[in-house]
Order: sequence, then C-alpha cells, then structure tokens
Amino acid sequence: MFRIALAACAAATLFAALPARAADTLVVEGEEHCVVNIPSWDRLNVRDEPSSSGGIETRLRYGACGIVVTGDAIGSWYPVEDGHFAGWVNGRYISMVSPALYCVDGVDDDDVLNLRRWPSSVSAIETELAPDQCDIAFLPYAVGNWQKIRADGYEGWVNRNYVSGQ
Repeated sequence: MFRIALAACAAATLFAALPARAADTLVVEGEEHCVVNIPSWDRLNVRDEPSSSGGIETRLRYGACGIVVTGDAIGSWYPVEDGHFAGWVNGRYISMVSPALYCVDGVDDDDVLNLRRWPSSVSAIETELAPDQCDIAFLPYAVGNWQKIRADGYEGWVNRNYVSGQ
C-alpha cells in the first residue's frame, strides 16, 4: 500500500512540474516564436541541419521567446535565429507570439488589471495594466482562464476574461 501511495505522489509531482502547453503550434516565417511542448526542465536543441542527428548549435529553455523563423520548412524543420544563434528546430516545439492587438477590457476606470508572475490570483504582481491599456500580445501559453501576455516590456499572466481584441 505504501508503494502505491508513493508512486501516486511521485506521478502527481511530475505532472505538476510540467509547464502549460500550447494546444496547437502556429509557425509563421518572419514572426517571433516561443519554445513550447517540452518539459520545463528540458531544452530545445537548435541544430545545424534539419534533422535530429544534426549537431547542436545551442539549447533553448522552455518559454524562451524571440525566436524568428527565417525561411521555408524542410519537412517539419524550420530555419530559425534568436539574435545569437541560427539553426533548425522542429516546428512542433515552437509557436508564434500573437501580434499586439489586444486590450484590457471590463476593468473599471478607477481600477487596474494585475499582471501576475504565475497563473494564479495569489501570485506576485509584476505590474498593473491600466483599464485602457492596449498593444498587448498573447504568448503561446494558457492555463484555464489564465493567458500569458506581453505588455509594455513585461511578461506575465492575466485572467483572459479581462483582455479582448481591438
């Protein structure tokens, strides 16, 4: 009985450590992308050729953004660069950042929308967004009603109910 409880506890801990995942990836040449669909402790290999046997140029952590697709795919492999390195990644592991077309919505004029460090109403507040704040980009991560965004140089989580398209 103790072994079953221990195994269940270990499995729960493992699943709790896994990051929010993008349901579908969207890859678009010339646009910014982020690393998705890998465990938070793992890294995405940027290869020197479009193959899993290619040499590793660099490794990108889960959640890393600023990756630009620079050309056409070869199979499921896309040429990318991140400002420091260039190489190839499998498209399953990157997803595009939305254009900054979203605004705070449904927040009273004398209130703010809290941009939080993690997807939780008790998480630390990174900054406050004004009720008329626009130019918000959606990053490719969501957990329940929580959406990861970028606004005014900050990245964090907001309740999706308070953000809408322009």
